[in-house]
Order: sequence, then C-alpha cells, then structure tokens
Amino acid sequence: MKSDYEIAQDTPLKKINIIADELGISEEMLIPYGHYKAKINISSFDEEKIAQSKLILVTAITPTKAGIGKTTTSVALADGLRSIGKKAVLALREPSLGPCFGMKGGATGGGYSQVVPMEDINLHFNGDFHAITSANNTLSALLDNYRFFNRGKPEGIKSVLLKRCLDVNDRVLRKIVTALDGPNNGIPSETGFVITPASELMAVLCLSESLDELRERIDAMLLGYTFSGEPFCTKNLGVTGAITALLKDALLPNLVQTLEGCPAFIHGGPFANIAHGCNSLMATKTALQFGDYVVTEAGFASDLGAEKFFNIKCRKAGLQPAMSVLVATSQALKLSGGADETKMMLPDLQALTNGLKAMEKHIGILQSFNQKVLVVLNRYHFDTNDEIEFMRNWCKEKGASFAVNNGFTQGGKGAEEMAKAVVALTDSSRETLPFTYDLSDDIETKMRKIVQKIYGGNNVMLNKKAQEGIKRIKKLGLEHLPVCMAKTQYSFTDDPAESGLDGQFSIDVEDLVINRGAGFIVAVCGEIMRMPGLPKIPQANFIDVVNNKIVGIS
Repeated sequence: MKSDYEIAQDTPLKKINIIADELGISEEMLIPYGHYKAKINISSFDEEKIAQSKLILVTAITPTKAGIGKTTTSVALADGLRSIGKKAVLALREPSLGPCFGMKGGATGGGYSQVVPMEDINLHFNGDFHAITSANNTLSALLDNYRFFNRGKPEGIKSVLLKRCLDVNDRVLRKIVTALDGPNNGIPSETGFVITPASELMAVLCLSESLDELRERIDAMLLGYTFSGEPFCTKNLGVTGAITALLKDALLPNLVQTLEGCPAFIHGGPFANIAHGCNSLMATKTALQFGDYVVTEAGFASDLGAEKFFNIKCRKAGLQPAMSVLVATSQALKLSGGADETKMMLPDLQALTNGLKAMEKHIGILQSFNQKVLVVLNRYHFDTNDEIEFMRNWCKEKGASFAVNNGFTQGGKGAEEMAKAVVALTDSSRETLPFTYDLSDDIETKMRKIVQKIYGGNNVMLNKKAQEGIKRIKKLGLEHLPVCMAKTQYSFTDDPAESGLDGQFSIDVEDLVINRGAGFIVAVCGEIMRMPGLPKIPQANFIDVVNNKIVGIS
C-alpha cells in the first residue's frame, strides 16, 4: 500500500469553488486561499436548520503507543455516509505545528481516509494559528508596555497572568525571566510560554459565534491585577480593537475536502489534555447549516475531549448531539489489558478481554450524557474474525452498537458498515443532553463531580496555589463558569503510570487558571505541562522539501 503522502499526492482534487457550490455555499461567501482551500464568510446562522441536522461526535478509548486513529475514522465515516447517499460534512480541528514537528506527526487522517491538501493543512493552514500567536503576544507586549509606564502607580500592574504563546514544543520556554540587563528593558518578571493551542485566545476564538462576540470575549480576558488589588482586563488596556483586528480573518472557518471530495471545515485547534479540545463553534455550526450529517471529533479519549465537548461546547452553544462514536483498535485494547507491545498484533483473547474493562468505562462516560454509542474497531490486517466477533457480542451485552472500519485501506466504501450503523442510530429521536455538573455548583464541586462521574475516582485535592485560586474566583464572582480539566491523556488519573480502573484515586489540582474571556476555569492537575517538549528524535528530522514538494509529514 502507498504511504499517506503518496496517496494524497496521487489523488486529483476538486477546485474549492466546486466543493462549496455542491454544498450550497454562495460565491459571495467563499474567500479562496488558492485553488483548494477557502474561508467561509458566514455572518449569521439558521438555527432551525442547525437543530435539524445530526451532529455525530467521534471520540476514543484511552490512547496508547499503538495509536487509535480517531481522525482517520472521522474522515472515513464522513466519506462512508456520502457513499451511502447522505449529505455529510466534516468539522475537525486544525493540526498544531508542535506535534507535527514533534512526536505525533501530522493530523489529517491516514491511508485512503484523509483531508487534503494535507501538507497545507498541517503547515501554516490559512494562517489561523499564526494570527492567534501574534494576537496573544501583541497583547502581552502591550500589557508589559502599560506596566512599564505605570510602574509604582495604584493603577499600575502588580502581577501579570497572561503568558506568551508559541506553536512549537519548546520546554525551555516553560519558565523564563524577562526584562534583564537594565531598567530600559522593562520590569524583570518570572513568566513563561504556553503552546498556542493552550492559549486563552485559542479558546476565545473557538467559542465565539460572531465578530461581536469575539470582541466581547477579548474585552473580558483577565490579564493581571493592579497595585490596588483590582482585576485588570483587556478592556482596561484599551486595545481590544487592535487584537480583534488581528483575529478578524482567523475567526472565519476554513473549507477543504477529503480524498473523496467530502466537504471538511477545519478550524481551531485547542488540545484536549491542556485545553478544551474541540474545533470552533463557527465551523461546527456552518457544517450543521449546510450538511444533514456532521461528523466532528474531540481530542484524546472520552474522559477528556468528549467531556469538554458536552460540558463546555454543547452547553455554551445549545448543541444536541445525535450520538457518539467510540474508536478502538485491538492492539490498543490488548496493551491496556497487559499485553507486551512486541506481541500486541498477535491473537490474545485474554489481553483483549482485560482491555475491554477500560472500554466499558468509556462507554459508561458517553452513556452518562444520554448518548447512543457506536463502538468502531479501526481494523488492521492482523485482526482476526474471532476477536472481532467477540468484541461485537461484548458490545451488544453492554448496550452499545458495533461496527468495523476499513476506511484506511478502502476509503468510503470500507466505512459503509459504520455509516449504516450511524444512520440507524440517528433515525430515532435524540435524548436531551444532561451535564455532569450544574453551573450553580461551586468550582470544587464541579471538579469533584467530574472526578467521580467521569474518571471514576474519589475526590479532588487542592494544593495551596489552587486554594488561593478558589478565593480569587469567588472574589471575582466567577464560580458560575464551567471547568476545563488539564490532565494527562494516558490515564483516568493525573498519573500516566496509573490506569485508575480500580477507582481508588484522587486528582491533585495544582493551580486554577481563570480564562474569563474563554468563559471557563482551567484546573491544572498533576504534573501536566501547558508547553510540551520534543522527543529525542522529533518528526522534524524527517520533514524535507524534495523536487519542490514537502515530504515527511505523516
């Protein structure tokens, strides 16, 4: 079989105006970025049409070294739905340069289930991440400038909360000291960087449904505290208009296509372990307005991305998902069940059975949100029919449907079983989406409910810094905000080495970060880092330009 890159290069693409026209997007709304990419200038939404469309969430079991293939499954499902005659649209996140040049590589699917042009989507895609980075760092510079010229005054800035950001995995920037070598360089301060997908402006952009709302959210961002103890926001700085100007075009959703010509809105890219993990509301609602079936995904597993998709994104926008797809692979299940990674491709019914305990927990998480659940096995050539049938029967006993996805090798045709199962599950009426906690709960109660109802643990433990954060949140009257848990993706606990399946654990909350503009509180748990590092041999070592074409993005 050809490599992902070769498949993408060898597949002829439709011009983006044809993709838009087939979807029903007018020429006036289309802003082309070359031949195969565009932004959509949508200024209002048809809420009645959006409510009628069927939103399908794709999530996954806990990730392992073997990978899961969630994006590949999302692309395959959209192509599969179109293959059986449905008007399907994709709504995905944009890849970050950090993982692309780091450990993970690209994030545009794989095999014959990809979104294209894959090199453009993985690198610089229409400039959105660069715009967010520039806006964030411009805001930081303006804040430091105000601090410099108002030092010592009651209205001056005593403490700065805003951190600069960069879309690069760079561990040396986690904690830094600025303004060294003389008083003319500013006020020396301990600070640091977060990766762009974890910046508040990323969340602000992804949760805004209009330019006016974007402006309001930027206005409300808490930047620091004055010497008189008052909160200091972007509105106080008087630069909201400038920051909005930098993000004006980035707010518009991007339109591309799959290898089979299915429209794909790819926009926004917060990580799910250190941020809220969902693509933009602008992209999701645009997809719902123009499609009958919309396939979206949330980062990592159901305990992270899906929980935030329901409790933060759907709550904010009033979205009612029709169902959820839970992606798994046999090797990931076997690794979870104790198999050696050198033997995870071999038949091992005992390890598979043990690994299903973790999947049962993920099914339970989705069912707690009244979701109809379809478990999808991302099939590999070594998967045996006996193990597949065992999984199919096991899922039936747990109240979940089951399907096999062969989209990686066969494209939309190989995803028809999955697509037909989705149509069958969404033909009946959808249930009202319940939430894990009430907005009227205090912050500690919200976190405890997430730990108990979603992770299956006992409690939360707040360290001194988090306890001080609770006091600040109460003083500012922000207890009504939802909570975004930042924790490891490799476990239900805050320790990647402990699975948490026994339920005998608590989550240690190290800090509480107020994202007032985004509209949620970030709970930093365990040793999670909001600026990742690079592996010993990063993916950047394999990326090159050969014959004027970019290669090595996997």
